[in-house]
Amino acid sequence: MTRRPAGRVYARSVPLIIIPRMDTSGPPSAPHDALRRLPSVDHVLNHPTVAGLPGDYPRAEVVAVVRAVLEERRRRLLAGEAVACDPPALALDIRRCLQERSRPHLRRVINATGIVLHTGLGRAPLADEALAAISEAAAGYCNLELDLATGERGDRYDHARDLLRELTGAEDALVVNNNAGATYLVLNTLATDRDVLVSRGQLVEIGGQYRLPDIMAAARCRLVEVGTTNRTRIEDYERALSDRTALLLHVHPSNYRVVGFAAAPPIGALAALAQRHGVLAVDDLGSGLLHRDLPWPESPPAAPVGNRGPRHWDEPCATESLAAGAGLALFSGDKLLGGPQAGVILGRADLVAAVRRNPLTRALRPDKLTLAALEATLRLYRDPAVAARRVPSWRLLSRPAAELARLADGLARGLRDALPEATVRATEGVSEAGGGSLATIPFATWLVQVRVPDVSVERLAAELRQREVPVIARLRDDMLVLDVRTLEVADIEVLPTALAEAWEEARS
Repeated sequence: MTRRPAGRVYARSVPLIIIPRMDTSGPPSAPHDALRRLPSVDHVLNHPTVAGLPGDYPRAEVVAVVRAVLEERRRRLLAGEAVACDPPALALDIRRCLQERSRPHLRRVINATGIVLHTGLGRAPLADEALAAISEAAAGYCNLELDLATGERGDRYDHARDLLRELTGAEDALVVNNNAGATYLVLNTLATDRDVLVSRGQLVEIGGQYRLPDIMAAARCRLVEVGTTNRTRIEDYERALSDRTALLLHVHPSNYRVVGFAAAPPIGALAALAQRHGVLAVDDLGSGLLHRDLPWPESPPAAPVGNRGPRHWDEPCATESLAAGAGLALFSGDKLLGGPQAGVILGRADLVAAVRRNPLTRALRPDKLTLAALEATLRLYRDPAVAARRVPSWRLLSRPAAELARLADGLARGLRDALPEATVRATEGVSEAGGGSLATIPFATWLVQVRVPDVSVERLAAELRQREVPVIARLRDDMLVLDVRTLEVADIEVLPTALAEAWEEARS
């Protein structure tokens, strides 16, 4: 028999293929060698720094985090990075990861932007009375849908109804989960497959990609645009009326104003036209004031943009809208009202009843916590002067200039003490109401501007957002800007330490 050389393979009609023997005598590659330094899961779990963690966290969670940290080290080692793999270093990361996992995702933050109704930060902070009502309703059972007088099934919508009727003069009221829901329900109930007339200048888009034409399409009504972007006359509505028309919709442009050569008929004129032609007039107030007799701030705001005339609350008012003849008026609960997120529908009893019967109303109904907070907030409005003091959003908008200057001076001194290397200066500036409210009124305020050496303002702001209580600030002209209008005394006391820690973290 012919002996075949080692390492060769022969096959009939197939070219010769040489397969070389593998040489395993050399050292392994560096990343694979480094992997040998990674301890096992059991070894890490038995390390004294980690062994006590199951007393604070579920063991299954600790094991999962240990595995995740080891896997993260493994990936970095294979990528050629130099990383610490000793048990103490691993234990530190494991503890940090467990602490991060235990933090709630929705957290309290310090609002240093000066925007009082900041949509990204939850809009209106609630009054103490509303917080107490939420706690009371959440701690146990409540009569959400129980009539205490009869012992029979009740209606959750009754809890805020009487107060809203008392405060606005409306025949009836309905509360849903937000004002977009209120608008949708009203259109879907009263104008399905029919025409809705809207001025071109009022086809609003607000935050979160809310676009009125999209809401109208979803509600299955037909949008009929009237007038032009800057000027719409009552005659434009009259020419567009037909036997297909269901209602005339008046929409307050919450987050913008059309100024200059501009005009639009008020809700009263639309209501009169609607009555003559047997259709409805609906007023979507957006943010909306409940009362116009709320006290004007002690420290007048800066001059309104494009308006040097008499200052006033540059928002429509629910009571005035109904008095002018609107069949329904709609507004948000968490903007100028200063309550929880909600949509309020006020007006004629027959129209409100029709909306209540819409099957989709149940899908948009508020829960017990919303209703508790809303009722407590509305009670404050029985005396507008009390509401201005007790509702946080009004209190923040009405802060006197002397108070703002004093807060800014105290914050600046604290920052200079905590950050001697930093540039810190207090200066006058401008705040805004936010939340699509009072869009033309800039409120005079005081700002504290900070610049630290060796760290960009973007990096400093990012580190501030990682504090135990995150700090949200403005950035301008390569400086961190802290607006004291939205800061409480307790916030100002902790901010210097927070900035010092953020600077240290950013430099490490």
